[in-house]
Amino acid sequence: MALSITTDFARDTGNPEPYLREIAEAGFSHIHWCHHWNTDFVYSSAEIDQIGIWLRAFGLKLLDIHASDGREKKWTSEREYERLAGVELVRNRIDMASALGADAIVMHVPDFSDPPTGDPHWAQLLKSVDALESYADEHYVRIAIENGSDNSVATIERLYGLYSSDYLGMCYDCGHGNLTGHGLDQLARLKDRLYVVHLHDNDGTADQHNLPFTGTVDWPRLAGLLANSSYRKPISMESNMHRSGIADDRAFLQKAFAAGTRLSGMVDVARPDATHAPPA
Repeated sequence: MALSITTDFARDTGNPEPYLREIAEAGFSHIHWCHHWNTDFVYSSAEIDQIGIWLRAFGLKLLDIHASDGREKKWTSEREYERLAGVELVRNRIDMASALGADAIVMHVPDFSDPPTGDPHWAQLLKSVDALESYADEHYVRIAIENGSDNSVATIERLYGLYSSDYLGMCYDCGHGNLTGHGLDQLARLKDRLYVVHLHDNDGTADQHNLPFTGTVDWPRLAGLLANSSYRKPISMESNMHRSGIADDRAFLQKAFAAGTRLSGMVDVARPDATHAPPA
């Protein structure tokens, strides 16, 4: 069973080795790298090499990376030096993805008004996306923009009109989609450019990152949309322990693996080319 879980299920800084070991022992085959996802942290070649050593030792593969627009290194900053530093930070994550065998990184965009005309951050975003296009192409890494508010989805759709699907696509976060109340309708429009998924659950009131099937996400409909989308990578969960009520890492990962297995089966059954055994 090919399943992926986020590396920050317990924490997102510090030595990741024990968590990678636990992920592998729970049966997961892949990871979504989410350490330092909203920081200015730059991975050195020594750190990237060591992560590669751990992945090989534990039999894990890197699926994709949650990259960072940073705190002071921000790819949409009005301060040009901060924007340029932000572009360098994104290049660092592209380097990391390429070195470790991942095909995509995830980025957030600001909550632009719709339309964003006249917003200086919009102009800065376009400069940064332009600057990164050839670099991403050379490293065989695509950028997936994550959905948040309705305005962020409007931004994603606007960017699709400006950039190739070979470069820019979508990360669908079903927790965010559940909060807006119509994320699945948006995914239905954008599913042909789906590169990355962040799968977790909530009760519709907060971004809780709970395990699938514990909240109000419409999992049958989501499974059908995934099955009929461009996404063909393993089920990838961005659930964490913080609100789960589970204090033990291994117990949490066992429940996560069971939830991922259930969801993966739902997606397989919903695929257009699925073969179904006749009823007994």
